[in-house]
Amino acid sequence: MKSNLFNLGLIMTGVCLLTSCHSNAQSNDQKRPNRERPSVEEIFEMMDANEDGKLSKEEVKGPLKRDFTKIDLDEDGLITREELEKAPKPERKGPPRNN
Repeated sequence: MKSNLFNLGLIMTGVCLLTSCHSNAQSNDQKRPNRERPSVEEIFEMMDANEDGKLSKEEVKGPLKRDFTKIDLDEDGLITREELEKAPKPERKGPPRNN
């Protein structure tokens, strides 16, 4: 009897975790429908860990990290909002979107 209750508890915990993860993924998709690129402000909110208004190579990830030297126009080791706004958009990987 005790092992049945324990197994039921484990199953319920698993279901709750899966449901929570699924609903969190849906809420993230609702923030940026159609997987649009984040705005410059959103990028700085997500990545500017020390909140100095500039992004260092240690703070960035993904395409920004890969293309850091292309985006850092004044070669000072930091990306400003202005530099990011002027940056070429990275090419998308995967199938083209139908709009």
